[in-house]
Amino acid sequence: MTIRAIRGAITLDRDEKDHLHARTIELVEAMMADNALHTDDLISVIFTCTPDIVSDFPAAAARTLGFGAVPLMCAQEMAVPHALPLVVRVMMHAHLDRPRDEIAHVYLRGAVSLRRDLAQ
Repeated sequence: MTIRAIRGAITLDRDEKDHLHARTIELVEAMMADNALHTDDLISVIFTCTPDIVSDFPAAAARTLGFGAVPLMCAQEMAVPHALPLVVRVMMHAHLDRPRDEIAHVYLRGAVSLRRDLAQ
């Protein structure tokens, strides 16, 4: 079986724990559904947040979806001037028997502007 990386991102309206969790869950559920994934398919998940998100870890939201046995990591994005604010990004590594060009990368809400070529 092949290992594939799946990208995703979503923007927040504000840095607040419940809102961060809701948006993270929205993104992760969309990534899982659009790629027909189950948690057993996942190898690891890396979350990053722009420096203006400090209310909680997006991985905490993923654990509520049954990701407790999946290795999760959170990191901070680079503080690039004029970058899109309040963004949570995800990179999932998964076992998928699918060509790279058939992977569904998911960009939601304001994050669509990050990769219009990949957004659905």
